[in-house]
Amino acid sequence: MEDVQEQDPFRAERQKSGVLVADFSGEAIPMILGYRAVREAAKAWQTYSSDAPFRVPIPSEEGVRSVRQLPIEADPPLHTAFRDLIKPFFAAPQHPDYQGRIQALTTEMIAQAKAMDRLEIVRDFALPLQSRALTYLLGVPEEEALTWMGWGTHVFHDGDDSHAKGSGLEAYIRGRLDRARKDGGDDFFAFLSQAVVNGAPLTAEEQLGIANLVFAGGRDTVITSIARMLAYFADHRAELAEIAEDEKRIALAVEEFMRVISPLTHIGRVCRHATRLGDHPLPADSRISLCWASANADESVFDRPETVQLNRQVNPHVAFGSGVHSCLGAPQARTILRSLIRALATETRGIEILSETRQYEVYGTARRWVGYTALDVRILA
Repeated sequence: MEDVQEQDPFRAERQKSGVLVADFSGEAIPMILGYRAVREAAKAWQTYSSDAPFRVPIPSEEGVRSVRQLPIEADPPLHTAFRDLIKPFFAAPQHPDYQGRIQALTTEMIAQAKAMDRLEIVRDFALPLQSRALTYLLGVPEEEALTWMGWGTHVFHDGDDSHAKGSGLEAYIRGRLDRARKDGGDDFFAFLSQAVVNGAPLTAEEQLGIANLVFAGGRDTVITSIARMLAYFADHRAELAEIAEDEKRIALAVEEFMRVISPLTHIGRVCRHATRLGDHPLPADSRISLCWASANADESVFDRPETVQLNRQVNPHVAFGSGVHSCLGAPQARTILRSLIRALATETRGIEILSETRQYEVYGTARRWVGYTALDVRILA
């Protein structure tokens, strides 16, 4: 996709020490860079804990939400209980009828895009696709997506009104839960309103915390992946035609895109007790970062990691996390991206990039290209 430095800005520090200390709003946080070290730390929840409300995301989110997100901000056994509770809802994308609905949605949106002379992909295609697909997952009317789209590509980090958007999200969820308690139903909100964990009904705050994560977690990562994939195929049409002939190759391609894009660069953990990370002492209650993006570029694990190999057979990437907190939304993301490959291959004859504005993140000495803030294209019919 790009040169090594653009795609893997952590390479030098990963090879040198395996750790990069970066400043986040005045907090120095060591980022674990090596693949094996990241996976080991992800498993070591007794040392590197997720039981830290608001502090698992980096930067912290105390100022933009009022509830602990569940199950991501909990450790076992509480994490396991909440994860097992909601896991059946997130299994729907594995069923053929659900996959057919997502495919029909994607094909419809591609057809609409072909009728336009110019289309901004991030907000006018990827955001609606992610939002409309989420209504299918949650079992709510599709028009609900119009409200969700108003929160932007990331509820908490899109524009200068993150606190207002976060408050709006919480008000929306509370309203939907109140309605579900009165009217019942079979959607996600009704499910939460009746759910029981460890023999006790969920509290109102637990219901809100689960729903908050559903709307805020994974939103921008899916949008980023859609835009990056579409841009790639603008320059690699022959590869698109080749992989679209085989469902296995479509699946392999999506995994490679997730490895290369790594739309969530990293995530935080909090030290339960004082420990060390190589040469770095870690006081109790300090934070570390698990850098998924660096792990996914580790040359000791991946053959020629700087190259996009859409038929990569061995691909143990950690773009969806690792350990007990692997992403529950992964089947949904995979279903959307696979459907996009099929629709682009069968419903278009090309993609022309008209303009782009790239989104970068800076971590100490590392400057990483993540995705796009804007991507204007023409879809060729």
